[in-house]
Amino acid sequence: MATIGTRLKGLRKSIKISQATLAKMAGTNQSSINRYEMDLAHVPAHIMLWFADYFDVSLDYIYGRTDNPQGKLYDCQPKKIKEKLANKQDWSDFVEACFEPGSPMNERLKEMILKMAGGDKE
Repeated sequence: MATIGTRLKGLRKSIKISQATLAKMAGTNQSSINRYEMDLAHVPAHIMLWFADYFDVSLDYIYGRTDNPQGKLYDCQPKKIKEKLANKQDWSDFVEACFEPGSPMNERLKEMILKMAGGDKE
């Protein structure tokens, strides 16, 4: 797994500039850039963000969590919710419980939500 320093050095070398030039651009000094690249010092958050923005890469990439410079895409639905949504009857019951009965607007909203979720109104 790549270290933060390895990634920072690789990004700098990819555009063929010196540590001093990069330091000036990032608002720090050459010795700090050297310590970051050698993994001898903790990189402050504002410098990490500067690197990510300047080189148009994700922080996941800089931290070595992925080899994809654009980072990872996460599916933020917990497993239990996915299981519930897979069961159309559970989904219909959930949507039904969210709306007050008797309102024409609520009926239309329920129908729309169920259609969007792939379930049919019963």
